[in-house]
Amino acid sequence: MRWFELPFGRIQLLQQDIAEVIINDEVEIDFTILSHLHAALLANIEGRFSLLINAANRFSYSFEAQQTLFSLKEINAVAVVAYNITTKYTSQSLVSFRRREKLNIKIFSDRITALSWLMLENKRARIKHHTSDRNNERQ
Repeated sequence: MRWFELPFGRIQLLQQDIAEVIINDEVEIDFTILSHLHAALLANIEGRFSLLINAANRFSYSFEAQQTLFSLKEINAVAVVAYNITTKYTSQSLVSFRRREKLNIKIFSDRITALSWLMLENKRARIKHHTSDRNNERQ
């Protein structure tokens, strides 16, 4: 596993296609921070990937950041680990705000279950991609 320290948090590559993001306490994620986060993810992960957002600390999102939070086309699925009721409600609100984009996102209360779900979602995505490739070859 590799860690990448950033001024506002860190990224841990759990697998070649799963990254855990931990934002530092009391950070407000604005467009600039989000741009740095996206750039770090794209520089260190090839192809599609999933995110484990570990909400161990208290942080928030600016309105501008909320609008582009999970906008990378490379993102397959997002699991948010909310350790308390406040974080859970805040995360649910954010998911509702972005609902029309049909994001593959779920909120969990423990990290192990969240990681297991992401692994399953990545496996499903690989199968779907592989099946799609075979269908395209037949045409």
